[in-house]
Amino acid sequence: MPSLQSLRRKIAAFKNTQKITKAMKMVAAAKLKRSQDRILAARPYAHKMRGVLSNLSQRVNRTSHPLLQKREGKKIEILVVTSDRGLCGGFNGNIVRKSSEFVRQCEAQGLSVNLSLIGRKGRDYFRRRAWPIRQEWTGIFDKLSFEHAIDIGGDLTENFVKGTFDELYVVYNEFKSAIQQRVIVEKLFPIDAAAEFGAAPSATEQSAVGGSYLHEPDEGELLNVLVPKHFQIQAYRILLESAAAEHGARMAAMDGATRNAGQLIKKVTLYYNKTRQAAITKELMDIVGGAEALK
Repeated sequence: MPSLQSLRRKIAAFKNTQKITKAMKMVAAAKLKRSQDRILAARPYAHKMRGVLSNLSQRVNRTSHPLLQKREGKKIEILVVTSDRGLCGGFNGNIVRKSSEFVRQCEAQGLSVNLSLIGRKGRDYFRRRAWPIRQEWTGIFDKLSFEHAIDIGGDLTENFVKGTFDELYVVYNEFKSAIQQRVIVEKLFPIDAAAEFGAAPSATEQSAVGGSYLHEPDEGELLNVLVPKHFQIQAYRILLESAAAEHGARMAAMDGATRNAGQLIKKVTLYYNKTRQAAITKELMDIVGGAEALK
């Protein structure tokens, strides 16, 4: 049976842990509000940009820009977005499991797979695995800005143009609500217009909906500006989605930890009181027994 002193220490430790988890929950809730506002503001623009470019790619010569070209190669790159910190429930575990599963599926099809990693948790996990890592980005979520998206988007587009990989997929957590995130596997390179709008429209269909586009300036110059910007916007949206999902997952995890700590405190306190009462009863019995012996 544990001593009363050890039980008091245990109760104090649980209370200190509860204070920490409650404080972390409040910090995560404050960060979640800011991140949620940012992703809800950025998401419509990013989706509209993707829709415009996907629609445009059906009506231009795809060979006119290297980022629109579909190649038949077997080199795949997977961008895995995790967090830099832990204590956020299954946020990172779900990502690395889905990523590992997707890598194995690609390898089973005879494809060559490289990884690019965002976040320390994903980096630490995949460094212990046999899969090759091409690029890493860490420490960007503390002060997330559009400059990070420009850096990441620029690296990815440059390597796609150089032929380092033929297709790029992104695995990340999409923010749904404060208590719900969804793991997404999204194809980023090259743009798949058929997946967005179905089969390319025929000349008759184009005429029915208003004909082809008029480009000002010319088609090549427009694509040179619009296509890289599109990938930067999508990279920024994905980073914002992951940041908001991380704060939501951490808030939920710390809320659960706070409740669990409260239940443990009640349980140990009850046991402490029973043990203390038993000790007091034993002392009284010893005193009464001693008094009776002196008579």
